[in-house]
Amino acid sequence: MEFSLRILSSNSSLRPDLACEITPDGVLAARQTGGQMVMAFAPLAADTVQPGLSAPNFADQAGVVVALRKALDEVALRGKRLTLVVPDAAVRVLILDFDSLPVKAQDALPIVRFRLRKLAPFDVEDAAVSYQVMRQEKELTRALVTVMPAAIRAEYEDAVRAAGYEPGVVLPSTLAALAALPTGDAALVINRNHSSLTTAIANSNELLLHRTLELSANEASRRDDLAQAVSVAAAYFEDTLQAEPRVLYYVGAGGAEEFARALGTEAGSVVRDLAATPAGAMSAIPKGLAAGVMGALAS
Repeated sequence: MEFSLRILSSNSSLRPDLACEITPDGVLAARQTGGQMVMAFAPLAADTVQPGLSAPNFADQAGVVVALRKALDEVALRGKRLTLVVPDAAVRVLILDFDSLPVKAQDALPIVRFRLRKLAPFDVEDAAVSYQVMRQEKELTRALVTVMPAAIRAEYEDAVRAAGYEPGVVLPSTLAALAALPTGDAALVINRNHSSLTTAIANSNELLLHRTLELSANEASRRDDLAQAVSVAAAYFEDTLQAEPRVLYYVGAGGAEEFARALGTEAGSVVRDLAATPAGAMSAIPKGLAAGVMGALAS
C-alpha cells in the first residue's frame, strides 16, 4: 500500500485509473478511461460510517464491503488496484516547518515521524506517514504531512480487500479534491462530511491551510460552527494573500446551494460546487460528492 500525498501535482504515475471514496453517505467509485470518466454510487445506511481517529469507524463493516463491491463492480474493468479516498476525520493533516529535510525519503521519514510524536493524539510508530515538500528555502523546508492511525488504516483497507480490490494509494478527502480545482489560482475549499468540516486554502503548488473540526450535534450550534469556520478561513485567506476569496469551493453531500443556505448566504453568489458529476455516471450520485474521486483521477 502506498500512502500518497502527491495531490498538488496531479499528474502522478502512482495513481491507478480506478478510485473510490468511502463517505457516511455511501461509496462513490470512478474510473478514467481514454479521457472519459464513469461513476457509480452505492448508498450506506445512516451511521454505518462514523469517521474518526479511534477505531472502529465502521458500525457495519459487512455493509461497507457490500457497498464497495456494488459501486466498484459497476465501473471497474480488469484492474483491481485503486486509489482509496478516506474521510478527513480519519487522518491528521499538518503543515510543518523544518530547518531542513534529507532529500531521500528513507532518511526524512524518521525525522517527520519524530516530530509527529508530539503532535498526533495517537501512536505514530506504526501509523501510515507521508510528506510532500511544498517550499524549500535556505533555512526553511515546509512540508505537508499526513498521518493515519494503523488500526484505522487497516479498517478501510481490509474492507476494500474484502470487496475484491487492492488499495494501492490512499488519500484524505480534501487533499484528493484539491486536484480537481479548475485553476491553479488561490482557492478556498470547504469539505463537509456530516459531523466534520475541513477548510483548506491552496495557492498554486502550496497548501496554506488545512483545518478539520468536529461539528456540534445540536443543529443551531452546528450552523454557528459552519459560519465560524468559514469566517476564520476567509480571514486567513485575506491576511495571507492580501485579497478576499471570490469563490468558496464546496465539497459534500447536498451541494453548494444547500451549504450556502446553511451559511445564510444567497445561493450561488459565492459558494460553488468544486466538481460537478460527469455525464457518464452509472447510478444516481448525491450532489456534491464527486470532487474526491475526480481529483484522485486527475491527470
